[in-house]
Amino acid sequence: MSTETTASVSTHILDTSIGRPAEGVAISLSARSGSDAGWAALGGSATDADGRCKDLPALPEGTTHVRLDFETEAYFSKKQAEAQQDAPRVRDSGAFFPEVTITFAVNPGEHYHVPLLLNPFGYSVYRGS
Repeated sequence: MSTETTASVSTHILDTSIGRPAEGVAISLSARSGSDAGWAALGGSATDADGRCKDLPALPEGTTHVRLDFETEAYFSKKQAEAQQDAPRVRDSGAFFPEVTITFAVNPGEHYHVPLLLNPFGYSVYRGS
């Protein structure tokens, strides 16, 4: 929840290759207060059955930049293993992007919802509402 002096962040992931939420993707959150400042790891969580991460840590006062790190390799490895149970191996796809890092600027008092549209060979991200 944002306050007048802090911003807040939420995210969710949709696996566009199957048209469903991506469950179980680990996400870590970092913040910094200025372009020259170092990143401070704030903690993380994982997406739920709806692909949402509802319990990301609060941002500290003075945060100007936020970084979300999505650990996609384990998610796609699990999906590939599940698919191999029902079909012969077609290709060794794995995860082309083993992780996705999104960095963005924030302003105090605003909420930033950052959806990630993900598939094994690409991704898209935008500022949601």
